[in-house]
Amino acid sequence: MAVKGRGGAVYVLLAVVSGGLFQTAQADDGTESQKKPVISTGEQNGTSGDESVHHESRKEEHIHVTARRLDQARAALQPAIGATQTNFSRKAIEANPGADNASLNSILLQAPGVTQDSYGQIHIRGDHNNVQFRLDGVALPEGVNVFGQALMTRFAHSMSLTTGVLPAEYGFRQAGVIDIQTKNGVSDEGGTVSGYGGVRDYVQPSIQYGGHWGKWDGFITVDVIHNRVGIENTTSSYNAIHDLSNQYHVLGHVRYTLRPETRFSLTAGVSNAWYQLPNNPGQQHQFATPLFKADNRPVQEDAPDSAHLDEHQQQITDFAILSWQEDHEKISAQTSAILRYSSMRYSPDWLGDLVYNGIAQQAARSVFSSGVQSDVTWRVSRAHTVRGGVQAYGERAVSKSNSQVYPVDEEGNITLQPMTVHDSSGKTGALYGVYLQDEWHLTRSLVLNGGVRFDGVEEYVHAHQLSPRVSLVWTPWHGGRFHVGYARYLTPPPFETIGTTSLSRFADTSAAPANYQNDRVKAERDSYYDIGFMQQITRHWHVGLDAYWKQAKNLIDEGQFGAPVILTAYNYRRGRVRGVELTTDYSTGPLTLYGNLAVSRAMGKDINSAQWNFDTDDLQYMRNHWVHLDHDQLITASAGGSYAFFHRTNHPLQLSGTMIYGSGLRKDKETGSETIPNGTHVPQYVTFNLGLVQTLKKMAWLGGHNMQLRLDVINLFDRRYMLRDGSGIGVGAPQYGLRRSVMGGISLSL
Repeated sequence: MAVKGRGGAVYVLLAVVSGGLFQTAQADDGTESQKKPVISTGEQNGTSGDESVHHESRKEEHIHVTARRLDQARAALQPAIGATQTNFSRKAIEANPGADNASLNSILLQAPGVTQDSYGQIHIRGDHNNVQFRLDGVALPEGVNVFGQALMTRFAHSMSLTTGVLPAEYGFRQAGVIDIQTKNGVSDEGGTVSGYGGVRDYVQPSIQYGGHWGKWDGFITVDVIHNRVGIENTTSSYNAIHDLSNQYHVLGHVRYTLRPETRFSLTAGVSNAWYQLPNNPGQQHQFATPLFKADNRPVQEDAPDSAHLDEHQQQITDFAILSWQEDHEKISAQTSAILRYSSMRYSPDWLGDLVYNGIAQQAARSVFSSGVQSDVTWRVSRAHTVRGGVQAYGERAVSKSNSQVYPVDEEGNITLQPMTVHDSSGKTGALYGVYLQDEWHLTRSLVLNGGVRFDGVEEYVHAHQLSPRVSLVWTPWHGGRFHVGYARYLTPPPFETIGTTSLSRFADTSAAPANYQNDRVKAERDSYYDIGFMQQITRHWHVGLDAYWKQAKNLIDEGQFGAPVILTAYNYRRGRVRGVELTTDYSTGPLTLYGNLAVSRAMGKDINSAQWNFDTDDLQYMRNHWVHLDHDQLITASAGGSYAFFHRTNHPLQLSGTMIYGSGLRKDKETGSETIPNGTHVPQYVTFNLGLVQTLKKMAWLGGHNMQLRLDVINLFDRRYMLRDGSGIGVGAPQYGLRRSVMGGISLSL
């Protein structure tokens, strides 16, 4: 979503951007205007009181002008020329039901081509987790988190989602680039304390504060979440069994502006989340209860009810980014050092997992990443802007597990005295990429953005590729814009999700794999094509259409194989993804409306890595047939709108609503004696969310502070809908969407 400038009404520009040209032109104009001398802040002697006040005002203006100019220069380092970009301004985020209390993924579901999945996952244009997160233009290395988000919505001043043919500066993860422009002490000065909560023991207190002091400015936000909806329900009931969640997040940064051309910043965050895994009642255990030793005699316990299991998982993420930014007349640059640590630990129900799955496994994975990113823009002339840069990361991944399994004798009989299997591994690897590109204005209405990128991966696999990128943007008339582009992509396998289990350790046990083939996961190589058009019908109404096609070699997918909610990566030897997206928006005064419709098809053929996770019959079928990817959804749609009553007063009342439709993710299809992997889909669904926000500005009885009262209803009509039915490739258990949830909140400015 995009929003007009501060003086205008909120509007949603869910457009097929090709609009990089428009955005770049805006950035160039803004950059040139900011090249004018800023107001001096030098000390003056003998000033009167009025002059002193005026001097302070000039200092404040200088701080804001400098901050805006450097922010614009940073954004211009990474334009989206020829790509498809959806922008979410601060006003657009606040118009979404839940606003800052909602997860980032729930906001992103309002963008075209974004599909909802379980564990808080999203799929962009038919890819699985091939998503890159950036903070103020700096890419964060990947972590091991599956559900739970280390980045909270309230830390975002605005954000964008860029898809399609990406310019050469974007590498490694290319299905979608989510760039979060963080709040800061200049644009988001002041503090807010808030409380939010509702059904299912949902409690979410938070506090945020931003300010600036001379050449320094900073912002920090802290929140705590307690609820009983941490992970999707395994049944369609209103409340899940065993679904407690406790989370806390701390995010903030501090910036120092040495001079108008130079700024240093430090951004850091800590996230810690603990989840109970919901139980699925009524399951039949597959194995007899084991024998345990007590007083030197075997003791056999009763098999636990599947509704009473006690599995839980903890996820931790810490990161820090130190950046140095320079902006001069012809050259702008930003160099950043990045650190990130993330870990995941699964604790089983030792007895329950053993009798239901034949293995009770305590599993832990962690990855520590450090790296550098540097981007430079050289404005050679009015016709040429040259950009170049480098990214390099070193990573260390560690995997450990302790498993209880049943021994199996030569006749295939199970011994009820369980045994313990220890397994651990570690690997150090590296990713690196360099790029160079030229934004060439051929005419006033025609822009060619050509570049080349070289990427390499030295981890479990060794791969490198020289990738050309080219896009053409044509504006033949006012309000109309065409774009067409081609890109080569190299996507490294996700280091933290590559299975490293020593299969031989589980031979002759109840956890023995169906086969022992375990080829290494390979890097994916893509040819990507994109063409689109956007038209401004009237001053308030826009429409856009975009089509894309991806041909992949060694298409990367991920799945859950086993009780721990830890994803494992694997490849299809061949892959193809294609789709069409239609977007529209209308905005006038206090009214905003938007809608998106996406049709997509993602297919793969012949799994050629991590084969031991799959049934032998499934492997044979997929070797000779194209199959749908488990996250393939034919039709995805979203829509929404907002209206502000009394918007010209100090007590505006905003009503907003959103809608999400999905034709259903994939599941297995039974056809007599044969099972077709991902052969059909779960039922279609549609949900509606509603938000009502009353704002009270500068009320005397509040001491001149602002107050905001919020009421949100998620899944307004209490639709029961299934995300997963437990079948399909790499699907661990059934998951259902959230039932109706009534939430309320209050916030007070400090």
